[in-house]
Amino acid sequence: MRSTDALLTLALLIGLAFASGPTRADDDHERAREAVVRGEVLPLDAVLALVPLRAGERLLDAELEREGGRWIYELELISADGRVREVELDARDGRWIEED
Repeated sequence: MRSTDALLTLALLIGLAFASGPTRADDDHERAREAVVRGEVLPLDAVLALVPLRAGERLLDAELEREGGRWIYELELISADGRVREVELDARDGRWIEED
């Protein structure tokens, strides 16, 4: 189920990028995609496999951003009771950075 949620989220993000027309966000999306293709960052499914989900928790949102010269995955996870947990991981190796 985790892979299905991730794929749906990714499809939604890609669809929104194409629907919004040419913007800086499109440039960011393309740079992120190219970084995955070049092997500079892990693909989203590989990163999700490194994040232990709590009971009933699922992926709400995923972003790949460039911060301070490095790629960061920012994941929002939602529990069955509606609590949101944010997790940041180094996109290069999946190393845990922060959790809110």
